[in-house]
Amino acid sequence: MKFLAKVSIMPLEELLDPQGKVVNRSLTNLGLAEMENVRIGKHIRFTLSANDEAIARSMVELACTKLLANLIMESYEFEIEPIADEV
Repeated sequence: MKFLAKVSIMPLEELLDPQGKVVNRSLTNLGLAEMENVRIGKHIRFTLSANDEAIARSMVELACTKLLANLIMESYEFEIEPIADEV
C-alpha cells in the first residue's frame, strides 16, 4: 500500500522563534496588529510504501525522531492517509 505522510514541525513553545518575531513585527507594520504570536515551522510531505498503516506510522515516527525534527528544539506531529492505487 502507498501512503501520504504530512509532517508538521514547530519550534518548542518554550523557545524563542526569531523568524516568528520578525514576521509578527512586519504584520504590525502592515496594519495587521491583530495577528500575534507568530511561529514559523516546517511542513514536509512524502509518500511511502508499507504493508499497513501501523507500519507506515512507525516508519514516519522513525524518520521524524531520527532525521526530520531536532527534538531538543522542535516538536512534530503527522498525519498519514492511504493513496488510492493508480490503474
